[in-house]
Amino acid sequence: MEGREGDKHRFGRSGRISIRTSGAGRSSNGIKENPYDIPQEEKLNAIYKLTSGLVQQMEKARIAEYTQLLNSPWRLIWLNVLSGTARGLGIALGFTFFAATIIYVLQVLGALNLPIIGDYIADIVRIVQHQLELKTF
Repeated sequence: MEGREGDKHRFGRSGRISIRTSGAGRSSNGIKENPYDIPQEEKLNAIYKLTSGLVQQMEKARIAEYTQLLNSPWRLIWLNVLSGTARGLGIALGFTFFAATIIYVLQVLGALNLPIIGDYIADIVRIVQHQLELKTF
């Protein structure tokens, strides 16, 4: 069932469906017709277009897969465990890479024997050595 090209379907503020067709609603002399006088075929066509639009939007949102996931709790738990493990591993690898880069940059700066930065690095080394001496295992 295909409708006219001029058909417009909208949801009003009240949530009701308003159907505007190119010829319906006004008679040939310009007087408004009763909205209940719209032909049955046009009403069905409007409902068909609205429902097909809703179906397409639900398919885009992947509602069916989400409800299947909610109905199988063990699969949901397993997917959450996997995603949490992957996230934790990514954080650990990222922090390791970041810390290694910082240590490398500090070593390069320490090798340059810059007065302020070299003293700062020397202070850090002294603090770490002092902490290691205090802790006897």
